[in-house]
Amino acid sequence: MTVLEEVRVVHTVVPSPLGPITLVSHDGGLSALLLQSSKYEAVQGPFGERADDEFDEVQTQLHEYFAGTRTQFDLPLHLVGTTFQRRVWEGLLRIPYGQTRSYGELAAEIGLDPRTSSRAVGAANGRNRIAIVVPCHRVIGADGTLTGFAAGLERKRFLLGHEAKGRPREHLLF
Repeated sequence: MTVLEEVRVVHTVVPSPLGPITLVSHDGGLSALLLQSSKYEAVQGPFGERADDEFDEVQTQLHEYFAGTRTQFDLPLHLVGTTFQRRVWEGLLRIPYGQTRSYGELAAEIGLDPRTSSRAVGAANGRNRIAIVVPCHRVIGADGTLTGFAAGLERKRFLLGHEAKGRPREHLLF
């Protein structure tokens, strides 16, 4: 018989320009960044005890991101998903700030055939629970349209617009 060690799960809720964000950590790794009114409603779930003081670095980096001074996060992550989902999420982490990819382009970048894998990549993208930090908002439709975002397309538009600020017009994301 295998005895599993207990995992410490804690959370906090922080303000943001997108509304309250619930942050969840598993053993010190960020495992969720949930926006209220998303498919992962911030008030649901066993998020463990509230531990506001354990999220100082996450809060600092989010503040810097929204202030426009941080373009890449440097946080310990606790990615919970299938091997395929984790492969897609790791691909998301390689999309540079201010750039977008289509589902097919992301599929190709992680070594898959975009003709047969775009939908599976889209499904895995939609299961990402660490929005913003694992930048699923940077994936758009092949024709450049904004598609699915658990927290709503208006928030996806906000994030893409935020990342496009200060860029020459010909380099805007949409």
